Order: sequence, then structure tokens, then C-alpha cells
Amino acid sequence: MPANSELIDTLIQIEKEKGIKKEIIFEAIEASLIAAYKKNFGTNQNIKVYIDRERGGVTVFAQKMVVEEVGDEILEISLGTAKEIDIQYELGDIVDIEVTPRNFGRVSAQVAKEAVVRKFREAERDKLMGEFKDKEHEILTGMISRIESKTGKIGRNIFITVGKTDLLLAPTEQIPGENYALNQRIKVYVLEVKEGSRSPIINVSRTHPNLIRKLFEQEVPEVYEGLVEIKSIAREPGARTKIAVRSLHPNVDPVGSCVGANGARVNVIVNELNGEKIDIINYNEDMREYIAASLSPAVVLSVRMDEEEKSARIIVPDHQLSLAIGKEGQNARLAAKLTGFRIDIKSYSSAVEEHYAEQNNSEENENEQQQGEYNQYRNNDYYDEYENDYGYDEDN
Repeated sequence: MPANSELIDTLIQIEKEKGIKKEIIFEAIEASLIAAYKKNFGTNQNIKVYIDRERGGVTVFAQKMVVEEVGDEILEISLGTAKEIDIQYELGDIVDIEVTPRNFGRVSAQVAKEAVVRKFREAERDKLMGEFKDKEHEILTGMISRIESKTGKIGRNIFITVGKTDLLLAPTEQIPGENYALNQRIKVYVLEVKEGSRSPIINVSRTHPNLIRKLFEQEVPEVYEGLVEIKSIAREPGARTKIAVRSLHPNVDPVGSCVGANGARVNVIVNELNGEKIDIINYNEDMREYIAASLSPAVVLSVRMDEEEKSARIIVPDHQLSLAIGKEGQNARLAAKLTGFRIDIKSYSSAVEEHYAEQNNSEENENEQQQGEYNQYRNNDYYDEYENDYGYDEDN
């Protein structure tokens, strides 16, 4: 094929602008040309295509193995014939015989163009995969570039642009009741980065509990530096979040660090989440203390735990019952999620009533048990003997 300086110029430009080495593209074009040759010229030959790296010319070779006696003329060549081409050939060598078709230039030009475009897309995809794979499970800030309604389905796909890449915020990962607008700046948590047919698929979330963790890492230096540890997070997106924190340094107040002066630090996070309430409590190795703290802002009078059943019975003042349970049970639910314990909350007066009821039941049961033992005693032979000997009369 004649020289193709335009191809060489294009590859040099791609290498400079996109960082894709032209040798990689040369190899991709050659592989594509082999497939195109076999498709267009219907051959079973072993084909090799070479592109001149300086001038861009394309040459097609049929590759044949040197053998003593030819059994397949398409794939083999005799030693004598091979030596006529080059005296240095020996048995087992591969001989390249040029078979470039006259009209292969038009085919190769189209194939080269397609191969360049394909390789360019692959390189861009690989570059994006490498870039965003490192950002998996991190927070990214982007701008809403597209809001796509899903016909016949509830919710809308929100596309957030970071650099030149679109991230997908699916309906299931959106905060309930949160409003989204074009060109709005927004922070999202990167759930997953995976291969797509044309470009990487990057799924992000506004509801994942780790969004809270990463926001605190951004806003609270003590958390980022590891002086304060977030032990547990329980979240109902858009409504309320509870986080348990502990200090890994004797001079650092974990709750105070997260709240900040006059609430400055936590308020930044609350604003980012459009008003979602955040309760920050001290983590405690003593599970009774921890469970009591998890029901903040309610005051807890006592905690009775069953370690095996992972359950806890909580007693609170009468006027604190609704606060401890929360609206529609939200405070109790979040406390249960935070601690991993099933929680049953009772008011003080209810607990007292139950206690006396249990006592009465216990006394009745004890009386019934004693009467049963007496009846059993009376019905045995010993009782009959006792009655006969001593004239015992139950009615007297």
C-alpha cells in the first residue's frame, strides 16, 4: 500500500494530546487489518500485516512454515523454495510472502480509521477506570448536568458531571424529598466503579451511611487524622442520623471535636444534607452506658440487658417516653441500629405496674404450687395413713 503520512501525523497528535503511545495504536490497526483481509479475501492463510512506522504504508504477508515435504500449500513451503527466497532459511522457520492486494488501500484506510477510534475509546475508558477506581468509596463533588425521567417508573436518574465524566445517582440512592436542579453543586459517595461497554459505570449515593463518615472526615481534622474514631453510624436519610464516636487521644473530646465551636462543623454537614438531623454520642465499651447514650436526647433510668438475645429493656421517666421512642419510633429504631441490640422502652410508671403485677402473679403461682403439693401429698398413701392414725379432719 502507498505511504500514508496523514495516518502517521494523526497518531503523533493523539500520542501528544491523549498520552496514548502510537505503537499501541499501530498494533491495534494491524490486528484489525488481519481480520479485514480474511473477511474480504476469504483465506485460510496465516496472515501478517505490517505498517511502516515512518511512512504509513501497509504490507500484507502470508506466513508459511518451512518443511521437508509440503502437505498444505496454503500453510507450508518446501525447504528448497524457501532457500530460493533466502539461503538462510532452515526447517521450522516461518517465511513471509507478500500478498498485498492491489485494492487493499481503500479497505485499510477505513479499517485504520475505525481502529484508531476504537483504541482511542478504549484508552479513554481505561484512563477513566484508573482515575475513578481510586475514588471508589470516597466523596466527589460535581454538578448536576442532566435529570432523566424514567418512563413508567417511579423516580428519576440524576447525572452528575465531575470533570468530563457523568456519575449516575439512581432513584434508590437519592435522599427522600430532596430537590435536585440543573447546575446544582452536590456531594456524592462513590458506591461502585465497574466496566461499561463504552465507558466506566460509576454509581454514586446520597443515602449511604458512609457519606456521613466521609463528610466528617472532610470537616473534622481529628477524624481525618485518626484522633477520633467513628465507631458506628445509623441513618434514616433525609430525617436523622446517629453516630457514635470515641477518642483515641486522652486530650481530645470526640463529641466536641465533631460538633465544633457553636456547632460550626456539624452544621456544615447538616446543611450539605439539607437539614438532616445528626446526633453525636460517646461510644462506650460498657454496653449499658452505650445503649443509654444511644437514646439521646432522652434520659434513661435503667437498662436491663440480655447479651445472648442481644436485647435490652429500657426504663425512662414518664414524660420522656415519647422522646425516647421518637416520632413513629425513629429514635428507638436508630438506637437499635447503632448498638445492634433490640430495644424495648417502658415508662417508669408502666414498669412499676408490671413489677407489682409480676409480684402478684408470682405470689399466686407460689400459693397454687403449695396447694398442688398439698393435694398431691393428701392423695398418697402416707396421707391416708396419717388421717387414720391421728383422726385428722380437714374441715375442722
